[in-house]
Amino acid sequence: MQNRLDRLLDSGALLGFTVRVREDSEPNLIKAIMSIEVMGKSTTQVIQKLRGMPELVKLHTTNGKWDLVAEIQVTSLQEFDISLRKVRSIDGITNSETSLLLSSV
Repeated sequence: MQNRLDRLLDSGALLGFTVRVREDSEPNLIKAIMSIEVMGKSTTQVIQKLRGMPELVKLHTTNGKWDLVAEIQVTSLQEFDISLRKVRSIDGITNSETSLLLSSV
């Protein structure tokens, strides 16, 4: 099995691996969705800075009022507050709106 994975990686067919955990495996994890508005042509620079933030587990481009949507996962409200301030301080971000995800239904 390992040899096959090595060949797939070497050939470029596989780019890497990721781990998916069950949603209920971390019940104390704080999750949120942040909608982000970007000024003018600074989207590429903003995306590069956001990608460097490990608490932003996914980043999506979108249409409409918001330019980007980020999925945030942290372990405390203090960490959540710090994350919001870090995102909002990035040059090129003009507005954001964040919603905590309370439960999955």
